[in-house]
Amino acid sequence: MATWAQYLGEKRDRFVDQLLELLRIPSISTDPAYKTETRRAALWVAARLQTAGLEHVKVMETAGHPVVYGDWLHAPGQPTVLIYGHYDVQPADPLELWASPPFEPVVRDGRVYARAASDMKGNLLLTIVACEAMLRTTGALPVNVKFIFEGEEEVGSPNLVPFVAAHKELLACDLAVSADSGQYSEDQPALLVGLRGLAGLQIDVRVGSSDMHSGIMGGIAANANQVLVDILSALKAPDGKITVDGFYDDVLPLSDADREMMAHIPDDTALSVRANGLKADAGEAGFTPRERNWARPTLDINGIWGGFQGDGVKTVIPCEAHAKITCRLAHGQSPSRVIELLTAHIGRHTPLTADVSVTPVAGQAIPYLIPADHFGLKAANSALTRVYGRPPFLMRMGASVPVTAIFLQVLGVYTVSYGFSQFDEKMHAPDEFVRLSNFEKGQQAYCLLLEALAR
Repeated sequence: MATWAQYLGEKRDRFVDQLLELLRIPSISTDPAYKTETRRAALWVAARLQTAGLEHVKVMETAGHPVVYGDWLHAPGQPTVLIYGHYDVQPADPLELWASPPFEPVVRDGRVYARAASDMKGNLLLTIVACEAMLRTTGALPVNVKFIFEGEEEVGSPNLVPFVAAHKELLACDLAVSADSGQYSEDQPALLVGLRGLAGLQIDVRVGSSDMHSGIMGGIAANANQVLVDILSALKAPDGKITVDGFYDDVLPLSDADREMMAHIPDDTALSVRANGLKADAGEAGFTPRERNWARPTLDINGIWGGFQGDGVKTVIPCEAHAKITCRLAHGQSPSRVIELLTAHIGRHTPLTADVSVTPVAGQAIPYLIPADHFGLKAANSALTRVYGRPPFLMRMGASVPVTAIFLQVLGVYTVSYGFSQFDEKMHAPDEFVRLSNFEKGQQAYCLLLEALAR
């Protein structure tokens, strides 16, 4: 009987063709014009699960785009693993910056170029392929497996929490695995053990009923832009420290082990500075660039507008101004508490001449940290070491993946981040691509992970 490894090699071209087929579906979740295409992607994924030999496959409705579920539960006494991914994609604009049409995938130099090739249709498919290879060659999986693929990750997963809460029994498991992740390089594996959280809000300032003539009202009327700038400048000090009272109170300090882990990984700060056209790195004083980037909280002004925006000069005093702010949160912080602190701070810095409102924005996320001795992390470490011939880096990342905290809060399980993209593959940007070498390694790595998880 052929082994799963032989099966993967023999069917390699077929799996690549299937990836191209999935990439041709423009499942853009944020645009209502693509609702039918997004559903078509869900149906495609469901059919692919059935073809692979998974059972109880169904497309389950939500208030938005559907969730695809499937399972294989014939390993008594073994743990149950919930594999997570998403089939929706980001818009492809600006189209003129693509070397080839974003939904007409092209293979060039061992890479597939298309929207969602890296984030994350390649990662989604390889999880299914791995299970198919084991089922077709051995007739069984070493552990029980459940799949949940959502269609709203790229719009903040607004319906995932109510879906998971409503189907706790269906999704009950011992461990979750998120395929929405990546590796350090083609030769060096990595496991993400920590992610920052996210909290955001919009500030709206109003000083009057309409814009005013700066000659007639100048010296009398408050300027909404100035009020907003003063509020924003009161949020941070020149040394990068956030000056909001109580902001750092809940931040758990980095341990010596945390710092040692970060120091073990090559420091690519200078490369990142050059790649982004920066003059130098910046941030909170007293911490290394990596500590600031992976494990310390931040506050950023993402957008600011008010007054005249056109060419030339218009001598008005604006009556309203606006800004959007997001904070990446460190372990120990909560989005609701941070928004509460920011709202109080902004209120204290609001002058009597203005009305200021603060509105939380969607897309909040709780920081996530998996215990270093978790059995799933140990199994993933073993599997990656076998595939790459070297142990993975244990890394934190400054971004947020809300599903990790959702599974922990609602299902009571930790999530192992186990994807095979690389962070230079232009996710969300023109000419997004995935390396076929990683697509193939990921198939092997999932088979090895399932074997390593068996008791």
